Amino acid sequence: MEPRPEDTFMDGLIMKDTVPASDPDANVYTKFMMNHCCYDAIPTSSKLVIFDTTLQVKKAFFALVSNGVRAAPLWDNKLQCFVGMLTITDFINILHRYWQSPLIEIYELEKHKIEECREELLKYSNHALISITPESSLFDAIYSLLKYKIHRLPIIDPESGNVLHILTHKRILKFLHIFGTMIPKPRYLQKRIEEVDIGTFKRIATIQETATVHDALAVFVERRVSALPVVNEEGKVKALYSRFDVINLAAQKNYNNLNMTMMEAIRSRPCCVDGVLKCYPHETLEVIIDRIAEAEVHRLVLVDQDDVVRGIVSLSDLLQALVLTPAGIDALFS
Repeated sequence: MEPRPEDTFMDGLIMKDTVPASDPDANVYTKFMMNHCCYDAIPTSSKLVIFDTTLQVKKAFFALVSNGVRAAPLWDNKLQCFVGMLTITDFINILHRYWQSPLIEIYELEKHKIEECREELLKYSNHALISITPESSLFDAIYSLLKYKIHRLPIIDPESGNVLHILTHKRILKFLHIFGTMIPKPRYLQKRIEEVDIGTFKRIATIQETATVHDALAVFVERRVSALPVVNEEGKVKALYSRFDVINLAAQKNYNNLNMTMMEAIRSRPCCVDGVLKCYPHETLEVIIDRIAEAEVHRLVLVDQDDVVRGIVSLSDLLQALVLTPAGIDALFS
């Protein structure tokens, strides 16, 4: 299929052919995503959990943990429609806002229903439910994920109103990693990460290993990051503490013990995580993409030869660079 000089996509914006003639393969992944719809990326088998807004917040978070999922669409029985998503971010916001000390129970988590907390939780976001249709392109999905700074995008059938799947950055990259082998690899994949402007290298959010879990929650809320490299006094990375780790507090009924140090929290994780997945400035973009896709993680910590944190390369960074930037759309998620 011949590349078109312009393509129209979500919000009526136009993709202009901004790629130099000397680099004709730079927009290969952009075209690939435009030519595949969201339905293509839905796995043959997956788990989907849906919560009614009358469910207690505490039970909802326990259900997320027991089912091994990170978010669930919210169904309002009165309105007869989906009205939002309950995510780990909501759990973090509740803990950060209402936790005062180990001696005071978090009433909102223990007693309140989802519908009673939603008004307060919506203060942390600028939008209601963002969704997409099965027929929409994966380019549109990436654009929505990065534009609205969300990590979960429900695919909703417009005819039945049913949620078919929750699309994520990780699922999209995995789809590209599997089926992208059918198209030529862009030459820029052979560039070293130190040569390209992909990742976060300034004001990197980290946390000391002696800091508390409550300190980490504050950084999650204020900086809106999804993971924190845990470092020692020399700045060397010792572990990675992510938003998903916070939900383990619900599984262990430990959400009133936020005075734990980071290393105590990491050692108490129910699953063993071997080290920190890292990358180095001299490694190529292709190597980094393969490592993230094969490990099924959301980011790599960029370190120097002394293991000192120098940056973060996330799925958002990669999708922006591989798909949106060649379309002339820069830094939606920054």
